[in-house]
Amino acid sequence: MKKIIHLAGAAMLMGSMLAAPIAPAQAAVVANQDAGAFINSLGAESFAVLKTGNKAAVRTKFRELLSQHFAIDAIGERLIRRWQNQITPAQKAAYKAAIPNFIIGTYSDNLYDYANATMKVIRTAPAGSGFNVVTQVQKPGAQPISAVWSVAKVSGAFKVTNLTVANINLAVTQGQDFDAIIQRKGIDGLIAMMKARG
Repeated sequence: MKKIIHLAGAAMLMGSMLAAPIAPAQAAVVANQDAGAFINSLGAESFAVLKTGNKAAVRTKFRELLSQHFAIDAIGERLIRRWQNQITPAQKAAYKAAIPNFIIGTYSDNLYDYANATMKVIRTAPAGSGFNVVTQVQKPGAQPISAVWSVAKVSGAFKVTNLTVANINLAVTQGQDFDAIIQRKGIDGLIAMMKARG
């Protein structure tokens, strides 16, 4: 289970509307295609840097990809939603600052097993206010793995808001882990763990 969760996080690290006015039905088709193209491009960029084998470069690039293409603030808020009323502004700021390095530190090293893998977009479908982009990650000699990327427009650009790999919802699973830590050690304990991992 832990291996699949780490794979989900690793996949998360890997993986433009037309200017002219278009009809609503056509706009939906274009938006679908754009969401799929966004994930396809994100995956290609991620796999390209993985192939260099340079761990420092990989971490730097993934930090850049996280800040540009993932709704980190929204993801972070979701993970501690049930504790929001118990967190001080200083704790919230420390938590928010720790999230990117925690994600990189927790998942990036697991990606090297996938340096020779390929990813293809299978289909894209509307989901709520965004889209679900279904992809397949194929590692040589292994069974393909299905990954569903949830994406939405944030300030006019697509951002990844969640990821489900092999039917494991990363936000739900990571949120449960955070809940367990907060129950045992409080929010300061969670932040300390995140800083140590990052």
